[in-house]
Parts: sequence; structure tokens; C-alpha cells
Amino acid sequence: MNDATDAAPPPLVEIARIGKSFRNGTVALADIDLAVAPGAFLSLLGPSGCGKSTLLRLIAGLSSPSAGTIARHGIAAGRIGFVFQEPTLMPWANVWDNTYLPLRLLGVSRADAAPSIAATLASVGLDGFAAVYPRELSGGMRMRVSIARALVTAPQLLLLDEPFAALDEITRFKLNEDLLALWQRHHWTVIFVTHSVFESVFLSNRIVVMTRRPGRIVADLPIDLPYPREAALRTAPDYTAQCARLSRILAEAAA
Repeated sequence: MNDATDAAPPPLVEIARIGKSFRNGTVALADIDLAVAPGAFLSLLGPSGCGKSTLLRLIAGLSSPSAGTIARHGIAAGRIGFVFQEPTLMPWANVWDNTYLPLRLLGVSRADAAPSIAATLASVGLDGFAAVYPRELSGGMRMRVSIARALVTAPQLLLLDEPFAALDEITRFKLNEDLLALWQRHHWTVIFVTHSVFESVFLSNRIVVMTRRPGRIVADLPIDLPYPREAALRTAPDYTAQCARLSRILAEAAA
């Protein structure tokens, strides 16, 4: 039991007493403590305006906390991928160049980037779409490009801010399944923001529930459903029971 090989790995992300206030006086987050283990698929769940997206941006380093500390242990420069609610693609650039953007910013040449871009596009179902422009793609396909752009740097930490919220249910279900398959293959650490109880239970092995603003963590739940998770899981008794339990907790947090 005392063998060092049995010890849990140190967290990849460690958040201590985080608070975030804005200049207009809005207090978005208060007293957030959270540790995220390598390889976790963690969902942040809570009512609108509870600070989920704010917390994600703090973890990414896109914003600074007003109080507390965030430690990112062993994450190399450029190895955090971020997928926003909207695809935010460059309309004048084709799929290949949109995917190339983060590598270009890291100083990687087009020739050196080409193999990674080809492999990444194939992995998200965009093989053969490299020359296509965003206006020619469906909403689901544009989101795949956004995911490819986040994955092309081989991230250690992948942050997703409600990426599938605007999509129809069939497309959303398919992208959920594809994202899980990629996560299992590449062993990233994922933090996923969603409003959906059903989506969070389907995807995650851990769910953190937040209160209304100022956002605080009121529940931290393991989801012990086995992987791989496929479409049939959505009608399984264990899944529906987990969703019902989480819905009750979320209703209390929202109140």
C-alpha cells in the first residue's frame, strides 16, 4: 500500500480559493477549490450565469483570478487546447489553414505542420475537406474544424465551452461519441462546460456542480459508468438513474 507506484498521480490542474470579480462589480466566482487528475474527463455543470465559462477561461490562462491561485503542473507551452461555444473560424481561410493557425502561431512551418494537420482532420471526420471554406460546411462540420484546431497541437489539457449546445440532437449525440473515442485514444485531460445533465453524464467520469452566481462548487460526483460509452447507454437504467440524481442536485444548486 505504501509502494510509490500505487500513489495517485499529482493533479494536472490545481485551483485554490479562486475568486473572480469584474470591474462592474459582478462577483462571478467565489472560493473555488478544484484538483483535476491527468486523464480525467470532468464536466462543469450549473445554471446559466454561474461562472462555468469564466472558470474555464481562468484555467486556460485567458483571464486572471481576482483571488486565489491556479497551478498547471507539467503542461508545456502551447499544449492547452480550447474549443469555444462558437467555432470562431476564419471565414477567408479553408479548413486546412484554420486548423494550421495554432501551429503557425507556434512558429511551425506549413511543411512541418502538414502531417499533423492531415492526421488531425482525419481523426475528426474531415478527411477530404482540407480545401473547403467554413461557409460551405454545416454547423456540425464547422465545430469539427474548431475541435481539430484545438487538437492539432496534441494538447495535454483540452477545454471545451459548451461546444455542442447550438447543434441539433442527432449531430450532438454523434459528436459526443466521437469526442469520447478521441479522448480514450489520446488520453488527454478534458474539462467540459455544459448545461446538459444528459450530456455530462454520458461523457464524464466526474461532474462538478456549481451554484448560481457567485459560482461555488456544491457537488463533486464520480460517474462510474463503464467506457466505451455508445448510443445504447442513453436508454440504460444506470444512466437514467445517474441523470435523475444529478438533476435533483442541479435543481437544488439553481435554487
